[in-house]
Amino acid sequence: MNKRAFLKKSLLVSAGITLAPSMAMAESMPDKSKSSGSIFFGDPIFELPKLPYGYNAFPETIDPLTMEIHYTKHHKAYTDNLNKALQEGNIKGKSIEDIMRMDNLSPAIRNNGGGYYNHNLYWDILTPGGTMSDHFKNKITADFGSTEALMKELSDAGAKRFGSGWAWLCQDKDGKLFVSSTPNQDNPLMKVAERAGNPILGIDVWEHAYYLKYQNRRADYLQNILKIINWEKVAAKMV
Repeated sequence: MNKRAFLKKSLLVSAGITLAPSMAMAESMPDKSKSSGSIFFGDPIFELPKLPYGYNAFPETIDPLTMEIHYTKHHKAYTDNLNKALQEGNIKGKSIEDIMRMDNLSPAIRNNGGGYYNHNLYWDILTPGGTMSDHFKNKITADFGSTEALMKELSDAGAKRFGSGWAWLCQDKDGKLFVSSTPNQDNPLMKVAERAGNPILGIDVWEHAYYLKYQNRRADYLQNILKIINWEKVAAKMV
């Protein structure tokens, strides 16, 4: 069995679904009641945010089955595991951003908190619509030379990230934009990040984000994902 077939079979089995029901579900908005496999029992500190679009919103870029599994299984698991870890650590009354900036994060909070925060940003900036304003274009030109240069840096950051991780567009403490990448579910808010900053755009380059449609062609996924970014939302995240 080749890698593509193995991964697809594994995803379907782990998700507990078949292709036909998945495709049917993709015709409607996501419903949290259809998520399963919750492992957190108690009052949640953080909730899985509802997607602002259906699983079939970007079929040319993200196939509906990938989006469904990515959201209802991976993102939900990070949410549940984060709540469990925070409850066990008696951590409460903090925003997810404040938690990400804490010193000496436990592995459970680092991995699951990162997964929760990172995916929240990822889904949000893929919302349809939103052209790049002249003001934001001018900012990009000032910091990168051109919008084309920014796109190349983002694509290269994702393509060159070994194994699993994320590519980021961030703003540093002086307000300058920069591109970086992090391994696993780390992000630039964390003390372990090579370069700290305020993330305003995050691109998931874990294989579960693209493998069913693109197999090993991560570069193609990156080129396509950059075509559906809501730049109005990205610009609004600057401080």
